[in-house]
Amino acid sequence: MTSTTNIPLQAPALPTNPAAQGSASQRAKANPKALSGLWPFLRPYRTRIALAGVFLILAALTTLVFPVALKNLIDQGFISASPGDRVMALRPYFLALFGVGVALGVFSASRFYVVTWLGERVTADLRNAVYAHVLQQSPEFFETTQTGEVLSRITTDTTVVQTVVGSSLSMGLRNSVMGLGAMVMLVITNPYVMGQVMGILVLVVLPALYFGRRVRRLSRASQDRVADTSAIAAEVLNAVAVVQSYTQERAESARFSQASESAFDTALRRTRMRSVLVAFLISAVFGALLWGLYQGTQAVLAGRITAGHLGESIVYVTLLVSSVAVLAEVWGDVLRAAGATERLMELLAARSPVAEPAQPQPLPTTQGGSSLSLHHALFHYPSRPDQAALQDFDLDLRPGETVALVGPSGAGKSTVFQLLLRFYDLQSGEIRLDGHPLTTLALKDLRQRIGLVPQDSVIFSTNAIENIRYGRPEASDEEVIEAAKAAFAHDFLMRLPQGYQTFLGERGVRLSGGQRQRISIARAILKNPPLLLLDEATSALDAESERMVQAALDRAMQGRSTLVIAHRLATVQRADRIVVMDHGRIVEQGRHADLVAQGGLYARLAALQFDTAAFH
Repeated sequence: MTSTTNIPLQAPALPTNPAAQGSASQRAKANPKALSGLWPFLRPYRTRIALAGVFLILAALTTLVFPVALKNLIDQGFISASPGDRVMALRPYFLALFGVGVALGVFSASRFYVVTWLGERVTADLRNAVYAHVLQQSPEFFETTQTGEVLSRITTDTTVVQTVVGSSLSMGLRNSVMGLGAMVMLVITNPYVMGQVMGILVLVVLPALYFGRRVRRLSRASQDRVADTSAIAAEVLNAVAVVQSYTQERAESARFSQASESAFDTALRRTRMRSVLVAFLISAVFGALLWGLYQGTQAVLAGRITAGHLGESIVYVTLLVSSVAVLAEVWGDVLRAAGATERLMELLAARSPVAEPAQPQPLPTTQGGSSLSLHHALFHYPSRPDQAALQDFDLDLRPGETVALVGPSGAGKSTVFQLLLRFYDLQSGEIRLDGHPLTTLALKDLRQRIGLVPQDSVIFSTNAIENIRYGRPEASDEEVIEAAKAAFAHDFLMRLPQGYQTFLGERGVRLSGGQRQRISIARAILKNPPLLLLDEATSALDAESERMVQAALDRAMQGRSTLVIAHRLATVQRADRIVVMDHGRIVEQGRHADLVAQGGLYARLAALQFDTAAFH
């Protein structure tokens, strides 16, 4: 049975960004009703759930039959006077008990297999759904949500859910049936005494509810503290070179240790409260049933019931007490799973503000590059609502034209790229690609038209050929090699131990910065988009590599529109037009020589670069 990929999710309306509501979430009480959020993931496997229910009921009923068989053995097996006849009389009852044991074993094993399968399958589906949903979130989501927090929910929280779905819930249902059945049988056999016992058990419920609420709160808080440790670890391990270069290993270890101790303290409080709950339930129930058992022994001595009847009652009492003990443990697991499910449902309920259009417009086929226009663009980052990243911004890019964006840091150059890729939407104004507003285009269609070479090259943990093929997954090996040659990456890749099949390590740690950048450029060349975005694509290259890659980029830019963020004059001077930005506005436009002659911001930037170059 394969995984169901298109599981319908009807998540409740929760905060758009779960991390932004962290404090409120920690104070919230995890409610067992939160487990209803798992139903969309359980629904595809209704047949297996029903089968597990059948095996569960059969196993519970078989257990309840055992005391009846034991009663018959005691009362009927010892009637015969002679030892030989007594042995013969006992055989069928022992065979009956053996049959009960075999049936119990078969039904229990079947229940265990089906329920464990369900737990593994549902957890895998849930983990896949959460991961796929998070990948669709805009960068706004990650401005306030730590990666470690997301990883904790995908791993730790889904494991908690797996424990309940694949084990605890089944055990709870089985012991509920057994406990209820044992109680019914005790009431039937000793109605007066068990009536007193039931009255005592009602008094147990109220304190149990109080302890249960405390356990729910602490369960949620404990999971949040574990997520804090994951967030710290993910952040530090991704920047381990910086940590070591500043000799902050001891400080970071102390910070992680402090978060771990906080998680331990919260988990200890949860465990302590849960232990009190378990001890109270077992002691109270055992005391109540012991009273009933005492009354039963008095009835045997008075001759009102038989010894077999008493033995039957003892087994039923044992089943009831053990069932209550198991249910107390299971209830703690259910409360933890409720908290974990709440956190996972919060992720699934998060909605990206960058929405797909209801009826996407098809993009026409272009020749010679795409046209692009931004008119009266106004944009504030969600994390900085009082500071405009772009304001009254107008830019036109004609098909086949190369435009360079220059300006000081914070001028808004990278913001233009993020808006073109529709990682964010404008607060006002409009962006058009080939005459169509971006908001009317399917995100996949839009982004397939654009090739991006970022300043910080991203290398995935796989071999070189797959890293380049990421630009166009259906490309052949020959097309990948041609793209690598165009980016001047072929020679150094062939010198690697296994050539193109060499594993490049996490984030490409086995490569130099320039080599990583050339793979990134080869990826964009392989994609062959009509619009190319170059974010300081030669920043990590030495002079020799820069000359080769710049030549490759010149070829790659032919026949397509290109928008370049650049600081180096070698890149700027090749542009058809230079757009100078400052504080989110365009302050100058023109060719290199004209802008230098104007003596404005571009001339000052160029002078600074010339002076730096002369100094070196």
